[in-house]
Amino acid sequence: MKLATLRMDDGLHAALVRDDGYVDLGPGDVGGLLARPDWRAFAAAAEGDAFTVEPARLAPVIPRPGKIVCVGLNYRTHITEMGRDLPAYPTLFAKFSEALIGPYDTLELPPESPAVDWEAELVVVVGERIRRADRTSAEAAIAGYTVMNDVSMRDWQFRTKEWLQGKTWEASTPLGPWLVTPEELAPDAGISCEVDGDIVQKSTIADLLFDAADLVSYISTMITLNPGDLIATGTTGGVGHARKPARYLEDGQLLVTAIEGIGEMRNPVRRGAPR
Repeated sequence: MKLATLRMDDGLHAALVRDDGYVDLGPGDVGGLLARPDWRAFAAAAEGDAFTVEPARLAPVIPRPGKIVCVGLNYRTHITEMGRDLPAYPTLFAKFSEALIGPYDTLELPPESPAVDWEAELVVVVGERIRRADRTSAEAAIAGYTVMNDVSMRDWQFRTKEWLQGKTWEASTPLGPWLVTPEELAPDAGISCEVDGDIVQKSTIADLLFDAADLVSYISTMITLNPGDLIATGTTGGVGHARKPARYLEDGQLLVTAIEGIGEMRNPVRRGAPR
C-alpha cells in the first residue's frame, strides 16, 4: 500500500496511491490518517475513481510530524568516508516540521550558507503509540517508510560539536513522495542521490548499521513515539562535504533522491536572494 498527502484546492487531503492515480481519502494528511486505529483497513477499502495531479500538488507525506528524530553516521560507507569509528549507539539529533518541503518543491539555498550538502535517507514512519519497545513490538509499530534528503548546511553544522544548527533550516528538507507499507520495501532496496544527472550516492539500505527496528526500540526507550513521528535513518557514502575538494549544491541544479520500492523526489535548486 502507498499513501500520499495532496495539496487540493480546499486544503490537504490524504490519498491512496494506485497504478492509475490517486483515490481521495478525505481532508487531512497521512499523519492524521495514521492516528486512526483502523487506518490500514480504511485506506484499503477506499472507493472512487482514481485521478491524477501535477507533481507540485504533492505535499510532504507527513507535513506536521510531532517528532523528527534523525540518525547520523548510520551507513558503514558514510562512517568510513567521514573518518569515524563505527558507533556503539545511534547518534541522534532532531529536525523541526518547518524544515520540511514537498518532493517536487523548489529547494532554496539560503544566502547565509555556501556549503549546502545532500544526504539521501530512508525514513521510518511510526504507526502506533509505543514506549520501551522490544524488537518485535518495534517492527509492529512501523507504519511504513518514505524518502528524505537531509540537506545540510555544513559550515553551520560544524560551528560546534552539536549538529542541530546545520540540520534544521526552514524549508530545507524534501520528504516524500509517498509512504509505503513495510511489505513494499525490500531489505536490500537501492538508495541513490543525483545532482544534475550525476549519481553522487548509490548504495542499498542493507548497509545500515542500526536498522529500522533497532532505532524504534532505542528511541522509544527514551520517549514515547506516536503515529506520524519520523525517524530519518542516516545517509550513505558520497556526500559532497567528504569529497576532495568538497562539492556543494549550486543554483540551477536538480536534486533527485530515490529509494527502490518507494519512489523518487525531484527538487529544483535555487539560490535565495541576500536578505
